[in-house]
Amino acid sequence: MFVVGGESLIDLISKPVGPDGRRELVAKAGGSPMNCAIALARLGNEAGFLCPISRDSFGDFILEPLNAAGVKVLLGERVREPSTLAVVTDDGRGNPRYAFYREADRAFTRDGLIAALPERVELFQIGGFCTIEPADMAVWLEVAREARRRGALLSTDPNLRPSLIADLDAYRQRVLASLDLVSLVKLSEEDLHTLDASKSIEQHADALLERPNIELVVVTLGAEGSRAFTANASVHADIYPAAPGGDNVGAGDTLMAGILTWLRDHGALAAGRLGTLRPEQLQQMLWFGAVAAGINCSRVGANPPTRAEVDAVVAR
Repeated sequence: MFVVGGESLIDLISKPVGPDGRRELVAKAGGSPMNCAIALARLGNEAGFLCPISRDSFGDFILEPLNAAGVKVLLGERVREPSTLAVVTDDGRGNPRYAFYREADRAFTRDGLIAALPERVELFQIGGFCTIEPADMAVWLEVAREARRRGALLSTDPNLRPSLIADLDAYRQRVLASLDLVSLVKLSEEDLHTLDASKSIEQHADALLERPNIELVVVTLGAEGSRAFTANASVHADIYPAAPGGDNVGAGDTLMAGILTWLRDHGALAAGRLGTLRPEQLQQMLWFGAVAAGINCSRVGANPPTRAEVDAVVAR
């Protein structure tokens, strides 16, 4: 089973409702780890999601897409804390901006999370809000270590949120420390800029690959596509152009799910194998993820494609 740990929440997305500039908030279930879990399931993987779900009506709303996609919700007992909210607005260039109000996603204990892990885990991914609070991060890293003891390859999509942080230097150090456990990391160009704006993408990749376990680094570049780095190779892939009318919410989460799916399909989802991928394999991996992300971006909100939808494009 693929297990994704981290937040679920309600995206309240600001949308125009008339020519006079009036807007309304449309509710969508989301959260980067939740989006990734749904994308993994839609791409044909057995996927589990490790996150507390509130008893409130928004919690019911969060469960709907998880259940519809076939994701196993690993924490069966729901919590009394209200669902976490994210207000999503547009920055004027088509990119989402977020303000967060956190509650239920933090209502966990170390023992509760570990007890909910399956006995065998093929992949465990953390990211999103997991490193924002020091106490939360300590718990999630313990869970990741336990998942590794149960056979998991560890990956992360940190999805950095500097706007939520008072002490940015301490946050950077927490994020970097969390990377010492994982074999695969995906970051956006903006994430790298938050970590150290003075370094180029190549310098960041080299530094990450020197960490104890990292074998594969993926960097997303927005409209410019994505790049993949190992100790022996680096490649670039273009985006798969989205049909008009959608947005970018969930694009990176879906791309990551596509990459993980491709790696599993090709027998490379294991420590010691990621770093042996040839350039042409890395290119295929990125393109599979790009197609999944492009289809998602043809829709409003995070709405990842099925495996059949991705295969139909890749086979062309």
